[in-house]
Amino acid sequence: MEPKKPIGGQAVIEGVMMRGPGGIATAVRQPNQEITVKKDQIHSLQERWPFLKLPILRGVVTLFESLVYGVKALNFSAQAAGEEDEQLTNKELAVTMVVALAAGIILFIIIPTAAAKLVKGLTTDPFWFNLAEGFIRMAVFLLYIFAISRMSDIQRVFQYHGAEHKVIHAYEADEPLTADNIRKFSRLHPRCGTNFLLIVMLVSIFVFSFLGWPVLWLRILSRIVLMPLIAGVSYEIIRVAGKHKGGLVHACILPGLWLQYLTTREPDDDQIEVAVRALQEVKEEKREV
Repeated sequence: MEPKKPIGGQAVIEGVMMRGPGGIATAVRQPNQEITVKKDQIHSLQERWPFLKLPILRGVVTLFESLVYGVKALNFSAQAAGEEDEQLTNKELAVTMVVALAAGIILFIIIPTAAAKLVKGLTTDPFWFNLAEGFIRMAVFLLYIFAISRMSDIQRVFQYHGAEHKVIHAYEADEPLTADNIRKFSRLHPRCGTNFLLIVMLVSIFVFSFLGWPVLWLRILSRIVLMPLIAGVSYEIIRVAGKHKGGLVHACILPGLWLQYLTTREPDDDQIEVAVRALQEVKEEKREV
């Protein structure tokens, strides 16, 4: 039997977006309790330029496309769930992504590398400056995750995040997609974006430790320029982790799995139903035997 192609997902407002071989589907529970679904075809840059399927490069492309499709899914879910009167235009979506990217650069690059000078009186070794920067970045990331996990408005999104993981686990295990079957699976998944981000933090500590300690603007620029490489390497680690459920690889990603206890919650049956609907819209209908 030909192995199943992986399906990934994302929690959105009152729903779940799934990406699979059949395209992208975003299922949302409307205020009237009906489920509405928006389907999109995948127009990947990898199909136009096959060299982008090479290791490392494929991770950069996948991350970029996931951000674009993710923002669009969030936009649709906000409108479908009754939280927005109308969807954002493509220009407004682009501005939203630029603002979010700028905020991420400030929070996870500029602040940590600038704050690393706090250890200046303790050492003059660039290695320790870079290590301090890495730990500060990690601390900022963990505090950010903890802070949003305490927000009441985000709890239902985290429940849908848990539903997404459970449904994908059941699909990968060839279990019938019923609520009773799905509930028994873990809400933690090795290919989760939370796990990916933690791996990015760890890989960046390793990569940046070889860069010395130039002036502030050059440090910031080097971090931004090298971020695609770090994301690509992290993506390859996630791919391997998704194929090996135990052993050394699994042990290495345990911190990322544990972190998902903050970013997921146990879903109810209605939320599981929404996640199942999204997955059914994108899974392979026929598989060769």
